[in-house]
Amino acid sequence: MKDIINPAGVFWQSDEPLECVSVIPELANTATFTFRAPSGALFDFRPGQFLTLELPVPGGTVHRTYTISSSPSRPRSISVTVKAQADSIGTRWMLDHLVPGTQLKATGPAGWFTHTDFPADKYLFISAGSGITPMMSMTTWMFDLGTEPDIVFVNCARRPSEIIFRQRLEHMASRVPGIDLHWIVESADRYAPWTGYRGQINQLMLGLMAPDYLEREVFCCGPAPFMQAVREALQGLGYDMDRYHQEDFQAPTPNEAEAPALDDIVPDEDTSAEITFATSGVTAKVAQTDTVLAAAKASGLNIPSGCTFGICGTCKIRKTEGEVHMVHNGGISEDDIADGYILACCSNPIGKVVVEV
Repeated sequence: MKDIINPAGVFWQSDEPLECVSVIPELANTATFTFRAPSGALFDFRPGQFLTLELPVPGGTVHRTYTISSSPSRPRSISVTVKAQADSIGTRWMLDHLVPGTQLKATGPAGWFTHTDFPADKYLFISAGSGITPMMSMTTWMFDLGTEPDIVFVNCARRPSEIIFRQRLEHMASRVPGIDLHWIVESADRYAPWTGYRGQINQLMLGLMAPDYLEREVFCCGPAPFMQAVREALQGLGYDMDRYHQEDFQAPTPNEAEAPALDDIVPDEDTSAEITFATSGVTAKVAQTDTVLAAAKASGLNIPSGCTFGICGTCKIRKTEGEVHMVHNGGISEDDIADGYILACCSNPIGKVVVEV
């Protein structure tokens, strides 16, 4: 029996151009571009992969990679959702000039950032900004399978009005109980009360949103500092980082071997450190896994403290020398950190450290 949708059984190859068939504005400087193959060929890819588009910008052609935001469960078209930054060239051209009927050369799909390579009963998707695009593709794929998935979906944005795909995701979540959405914003929109999470993602939020995080396969996408904060939070909670997968949405990699190595500092209980409490004239030999607060108490010194979880800020002290690994939960500002302050309860010494205690 012939396939009436794709009678020749043909899938798109990169020697055929893509034709833009629709442009959907999402947010300011953000739009979804949907393409079809002029031949009617279908698209075969894995959710989370990306395309490389050849864009004829003024001054010469540029190549830009964009994660596919559509799902291979809907193979008659393929979509990318792009967000222009202040210095964007290719994306800016797309937003200003790419209209239905325009044809572009493209290569791909490619990339290793896909849940299909890491099957699990439970997933935790964590993203920020346009890093939501591969999570949208993977979630749509699982939604279209018709069975109930188990996804905790976390997205961070500056304001509620800047959450990409919010309405589409909330519609899917309203039809399938297994999609659990959580939004984290830095601030509310004016004249629009916000009752959800506010601030920066941290260990406390992760524990509240996904109490069973230890059982979930984690996929993370967003700016590098954001992903580092997520990794540090998970490491501090004892998560098995072999089950953590990430991709920088600004530079997706074609395969896992080419992904940049992570150089995170992880305190080691077998590595020694030294803390000098300058005001008291006491020096303590400790392990990297000991906190500054614990070392002070063991040395008979008193640092006022409260929550011991990096929330209240009571144990804030000044560090004058050395480095610490600090994973806090909102109890200290970036300005204080820049001025040399740390929270003793959640700071681990790396090497020799001097503090004003």
